[in-house]
Amino acid sequence: MAKHLKRAAQGPESASPELRETVAGIIEEVRQDGMSAVRKYSKRFDDWNPDSFRVDAQTIERAARETPEELRASIDFARGQVLGFANKQRETLRDLEVETLPGVILGHKLIPVNAVGCYVPGGRYPLIASAIMTITTAKAAGVKRVIACAPAAKGGAGIHPAQLYAMAAAGADEIYSIGGVQALSAMTCGVEEILPVDMVVGAGNAYVAEAKRQLFGQVGIDLLAGPTEALIIADDTADARLVAADLLGQAEHGPTSQVILVTDSDPFGQRVIQEVEEWLAGTWPTADVSKQAWHNRAEVIVCSDREEMLRVADEIASEHVEIQTSDNDYFFDRLTNYGSMFIGERSTVAYGDKAIGTNHVLPTDGAARYTGGLWVGKFLKTVTYQKVSASGTRLVAPHVAAICDAEMMAGHAITARMRLERE
Repeated sequence: MAKHLKRAAQGPESASPELRETVAGIIEEVRQDGMSAVRKYSKRFDDWNPDSFRVDAQTIERAARETPEELRASIDFARGQVLGFANKQRETLRDLEVETLPGVILGHKLIPVNAVGCYVPGGRYPLIASAIMTITTAKAAGVKRVIACAPAAKGGAGIHPAQLYAMAAAGADEIYSIGGVQALSAMTCGVEEILPVDMVVGAGNAYVAEAKRQLFGQVGIDLLAGPTEALIIADDTADARLVAADLLGQAEHGPTSQVILVTDSDPFGQRVIQEVEEWLAGTWPTADVSKQAWHNRAEVIVCSDREEMLRVADEIASEHVEIQTSDNDYFFDRLTNYGSMFIGERSTVAYGDKAIGTNHVLPTDGAARYTGGLWVGKFLKTVTYQKVSASGTRLVAPHVAAICDAEMMAGHAITARMRLERE
């Protein structure tokens, strides 16, 4: 039986009734009052109320100049990796047309969504990589119009320059300096020059996630991504200090970030806990945040063998899973529930978070049991069609009519039999 050397002090966050009510109120106000409501909430939450929320070309050019050349090169590298992988994924997706019976041709077409709104979070960190993950992937899918919103940086200076450079470099057709629920609402409902989109994507805080939940149906969404999650499967061949660093690296996302170690070695689990405590007491640069997440949501689970490690990891269904064991292929071949996997000690969640090419918008809260993360296919609609000749009608119509009769849908039966009469 698995045992806990450390348990989380609290469970996952859920939207409170007050949060849901607040989000619903903002959405309805934007729907009714348009830009005046956007301005109201932008001023209240971000202390930001410019003449125009749309970022002009001059501001984008200035952001490029203000972003150090080395950082621009790194952003361009990350965009290239994400675009390259998304293009390769797109190449695996094909239109289909097949003659299933003589005279019956069926097919499907892959059609990009026409307009997508990408939300790029700011807040605690100006998330440069989030712009690349969403905007670049939508463009790789062939989306004609991609707009992007990000909150203004603290101090009333608009979007952080490096974040704005990344949004523009990723290919956004329109960029707006709007944050939070008001941004999602504006992109969905359409306000003044912001024409409504068909789909909104991107991560964010609890308010952004709840806004996506409430807006789903009026627009499509990628998924409801909550606080980050990382699970590491490691045995006593792993480097305890490296494992501890990987746990704390994800913990710095925020106080509710979930980090878990699953191991089959009690002494190894104890060593990792000790390494974490030493990091937090010493030189860990974001200890103020990581310490809270370590206390609130971290777990260290010791299993009896690798079969139990596998079962526990699949039950948790974490957003990110790292494998650092003497037999990584055992877990790679058998794990079924995860958003993205990082295999071997030379791979780390940070690579996927920022620049290696796989997408970092991934399922949380157990959603990896039934879905993967954001990818080029999310922006494509698979629509079907049929072409039927006289010979095909003779094969299909009698069966359709018989089923219609049995269902007492006489009108449907008539439409099938009329096709036979036209021969």
